[in-house]
Amino acid sequence: MIVFKGVSHPALADIMGHMTTRHYIAMFDDGSYHFLNALFGWGGVNATVDKNGWADVRHVIDYQAEVGVGDLLEISAELVKIGNKSMTVAYQMHNISRGTIAATLESTSVYFDLDARVAIPITDEMKEAARAFIKP
Repeated sequence: MIVFKGVSHPALADIMGHMTTRHYIAMFDDGSYHFLNALFGWGGVNATVDKNGWADVRHVIDYQAEVGVGDLLEISAELVKIGNKSMTVAYQMHNISRGTIAATLESTSVYFDLDARVAIPITDEMKEAARAFIKP
């Protein structure tokens, strides 16, 4: 599922002329919010009203091909697994301009009580909704 589309603007480049590392994470992070909404209908209002959210606890990033200024990027996401308190998602950043995969990210996040600041159980309803998205 496509969760993000963007452009590698000049302001995102480092002194060597390619997109700098910090902006890969920003794009993956933006896409993660779209994916959470698709999976669970979760959005920022849930953090404010329900006081529940998500905390990333593990990232594995593989940079596969250079992203230059002006490249068009698209990120897709697939749910790898969902557990009792955490889920793992695989993201791919596609460089549409060059026809390459620019980077991949495997991210593990825990469901999080924003007041108590601890991981909490993912509800049965959330697990059921997520099953339709699990990568075969």
